[in-house]
Amino acid sequence: MTSCHTCELVERRDVGDVPLWDSIYRTPYWDVVHCNSTSLLGWLVLVQRRHIAAIEEMSEAEAIELGKLIRQVSIVLTELTGCIKTYVVQFAEAPGHNHVHFHIIPRMPNQLDEHRGPGIFKQLGVSEAERMSEVAMNELAQKVRRYLERSGSLKCLDGVTLE
Repeated sequence: MTSCHTCELVERRDVGDVPLWDSIYRTPYWDVVHCNSTSLLGWLVLVQRRHIAAIEEMSEAEAIELGKLIRQVSIVLTELTGCIKTYVVQFAEAPGHNHVHFHIIPRMPNQLDEHRGPGIFKQLGVSEAERMSEVAMNELAQKVRRYLERSGSLKCLDGVTLE
């Protein structure tokens, strides 16, 4: 297999060598992280912890947990950002990132027409000057983490089932 940058990022999370925004919440199968190359606060990514290149490679348990996590992340983003809904997108096509991951993107009420639907990707891969600050990402990450830890539908890596 060629080098997978996403796998390298998962390994860094495993040893705790990442900022809060890059390790918001971890389950046995998924990592919740904030995208770092976006101008949109709340652009979260659910990263499959083991390397798979396509959705059909997921186990039933991974798929069930994913469904619950998409819902919980969408709920907390709606509460924290005021978005009217979330977009859920999965390609796994970018070089070095052919590893299943899902973008959970807040659709804001005042979003420009050109940034709606697939146009949202104009807010990804932006210049350093346009990117969300690490401080803003960490502040949101802390709130998302607190919510997910209390949500009750997921099992954390420490084995505790939350109610």
